[in-house]
Amino acid sequence: MVICYTGKDFILNKNMRVLSGMQPSGNPHLGNYLGAMKQHIELQNQHEECFYFIANYHALTTVRDPEKLREMTFELAVDYLALGLDPQKSVFFRQSDVPEHTELAWILECITPMGMLERAHAWKDAVKKGKKESSVGLFNYPVLMAVDILMYHPHIVPVGKDQKQHVEIARDIAQRFNKTFGETFTLPEALIKENVATVPGIDGEKMSKSYGNTIDIFAPENILKKQVMSIITDSATVEEKKNLEKNIIFQLYSLLAKQEEIKKLREKFLNGGFGYGDSKKMLFEKIMDEFHTPREKREKLMQERNYVESVLSEGGKKAKALAIKTTEEVRKKVGLD
Repeated sequence: MVICYTGKDFILNKNMRVLSGMQPSGNPHLGNYLGAMKQHIELQNQHEECFYFIANYHALTTVRDPEKLREMTFELAVDYLALGLDPQKSVFFRQSDVPEHTELAWILECITPMGMLERAHAWKDAVKKGKKESSVGLFNYPVLMAVDILMYHPHIVPVGKDQKQHVEIARDIAQRFNKTFGETFTLPEALIKENVATVPGIDGEKMSKSYGNTIDIFAPENILKKQVMSIITDSATVEEKKNLEKNIIFQLYSLLAKQEEIKKLREKFLNGGFGYGDSKKMLFEKIMDEFHTPREKREKLMQERNYVESVLSEGGKKAKALAIKTTEEVRKKVGLD
């Protein structure tokens, strides 16, 4: 069951525990922010318990440089803190600081059917495109993700549309374990914000680092501007009315701007006499305005490594306390203790 939350048809209970994570994979782009990070930060002000983690175990499926992995993990922590994640309101931690994840992953792998993992979209897509090494880790990725979720008994898991199946797999594994060994795991619900379920990249496809079509929110100003100005458009002249249905500029602007601003841009496009060059400049200015404060804060945090480390360390202790409790219960139920 997936809740498509629009802010009107579903009311979240503040007592529901929220959990989500993000893999450290380089500079966060507009799709990461709108599809996940922004929602994570908003939810910490609406719920009493929020768990957010940096999935550096998962990153091992592709990253082979230890220094690069350490730095990307650190920078993702900085990105979240710069964007407004509050360690006083959320448990913010590194996945690898809680090694119980890997023990529980093995236990759950032992009850997970091969067919379930073979049907995982991410696995089939990776093999088909041949862009990733087809490792055992990549194949078992959904089980470790299920552990990431089930370990902390969350009610709500905010994810992008492409992660819906992973939450469903987590539910299936939880139900299988509960049926075999007795009620243990909470069945999580995915939370997908429909208006940002898929954020278009500069080529119109889903914005993704693997496609090289991103707008990186913390990139140097000249690079960010170049990315925005590279957005693909149709051949309509300045004088012609513009088609809004496949207009990437309008779609991205609408995800950031206020209703009145969106209305004005729509009118400019539909009235004609307004070119794509000017609209790209408007989008660039909107992005710079949206991230002005976070960009400044990020610069300062990059020089405060000890503070960032202390935040992750403290969050790891809190997460580990709950993880130990869950793992001990599971060990007893399966006969390891």
